[in-house]
Amino acid sequence: MTTRTTPPFRADHVGSFLRPKYLLDAREQKARGEITAEQLRAVEDRAITEIVRFQEEVGLQSITDGEFRRTYFHIDFLEQLGGVKTDIPVTVRKPDGTEELAPPVMRVVDKVRHVKDIQRADFEYLKSQVSAGHTPKVTIPSPTMLHFRGGRAGISREHYPELDPAFYDDVARAYGEELKSLYEAGCRYVQMDDTNMAYLCDEKMREAARARGDDPNELPHRYAGFINKVVAYKPAGMTLAMHLCRGNFKSTFAAQGNYEPVAEALLAEMNLDAYFMEYDDDRSGDFRPLRFLPPGKIVVLGLVTTKFGEMESKDTLKRRIDEASRYAPLEQLCLSPQCGFSSTVHGNNIAVEAQRAKLRLVVETAVEVWG
Repeated sequence: MTTRTTPPFRADHVGSFLRPKYLLDAREQKARGEITAEQLRAVEDRAITEIVRFQEEVGLQSITDGEFRRTYFHIDFLEQLGGVKTDIPVTVRKPDGTEELAPPVMRVVDKVRHVKDIQRADFEYLKSQVSAGHTPKVTIPSPTMLHFRGGRAGISREHYPELDPAFYDDVARAYGEELKSLYEAGCRYVQMDDTNMAYLCDEKMREAARARGDDPNELPHRYAGFINKVVAYKPAGMTLAMHLCRGNFKSTFAAQGNYEPVAEALLAEMNLDAYFMEYDDDRSGDFRPLRFLPPGKIVVLGLVTTKFGEMESKDTLKRRIDEASRYAPLEQLCLSPQCGFSSTVHGNNIAVEAQRAKLRLVVETAVEVWG
């Protein structure tokens, strides 16, 4: 086996990290009007510089800004596209008296378009902090998130009487312009975070899609075509990966189920370079869906949980990698945590020390497996 010189790397990660307290405090100060946006950005810069050093010190090759400038992994990006409006999440009381955060809903209220560079300035700062021999990575939400949660009802009929092809073409073009902007700034590694393909593995989510008027058996193939419209704009030399997320809010998850219902559309039909797939516990099923992985693509096995501090063992990780290699060649596999440590500003219920230990475990195990 060989190490990889292009992303994804044998030891990789999804991207988000626990925010330091001083950053959370500064965000609250900004919300109260006690500091300016420029002052908050200076605090973010400091925190990003520190998290870059952290990633390099634990041995990672791909380096993110920890998503330290975001509140939610998806909203902060999508609401900057022209034509997209976000309904602010609210706390709702359930029949049993408990409370939960209702997920924010994004609606398409006009033609979708790229009205400005969204991640470029953030990437340029990240790139300035990353040392030689490391690859800065940008994470953005998947374009499917503009369709799945609201379905047809969440997209303006006035502006899109028919979704296909106009809506999908416009979104893909907007994403393409963002990828071009990032490429021109020097970015060569982009990861799209997608909950919807993973949600379509869960029968409850599939039933919810039916209730919105969508066919959960058809959606994965439609989304494959949608993603391929984005890939068609990808600049040559850029790695475009997708992370399949089953929900990651304060150590909770939203979906479960084997990847089988989406595997062929995901792995064989999408023209992506790599997939980060969650496999940290029984929620994700077995590795048989990896049989659809064609030559030339990479699957990054998310075997290490970011939801809890309990440590996995190297022997267990090696055994599971061996199991996965029965369905996809070991040369086409890599290792990572199953998700980020803080997909929203709130963070998972895990200590900073455990965050470091789990990343070291990923790095050390990858070296022992792939050399």
